[in-house]
Amino acid sequence: MNMNWGKKIVLTMAVFMLFILGLGAYMLSKQGNDTLVESNYYEKGLIYDEEYDARENTFLEHAEPVITINPNQLVLQLKDSANYSLVLMRPSNAKADQHFSGKTIGLSHLILLERKAKDKGIWLLDLKWKTHNKSYQFKKSITL
Repeated sequence: MNMNWGKKIVLTMAVFMLFILGLGAYMLSKQGNDTLVESNYYEKGLIYDEEYDARENTFLEHAEPVITINPNQLVLQLKDSANYSLVLMRPSNAKADQHFSGKTIGLSHLILLERKAKDKGIWLLDLKWKTHNKSYQFKKSITL
């Protein structure tokens, strides 16, 4: 089959258009799966001042938790007894995010988490706690 340059241009344009349509369909199928954008960003924006004050309390009172990572556990130690809420977020997979809450354990004010079910790699730790009617917040990237 002999093709002249006009047919080659039309064929090239058709292949390019199919490529663009396929790429568009792929992007639409992946929409909503972005783990870097939170679904409740508007609500989080409304409580930004509360979170800022909690982080500021942590900084000003030197209340950052002591983090120890051993082969079996992730151990967080607070300065005082507290009720806490902890979120471990996996940047590469939002479905692996884990939520914990409770009260610190013992006189050392510990939070103990098992490492067995956690994927290895980078995790974002978001710890919020309340003690003596004061709110605190601590965020850090950790590697398990």
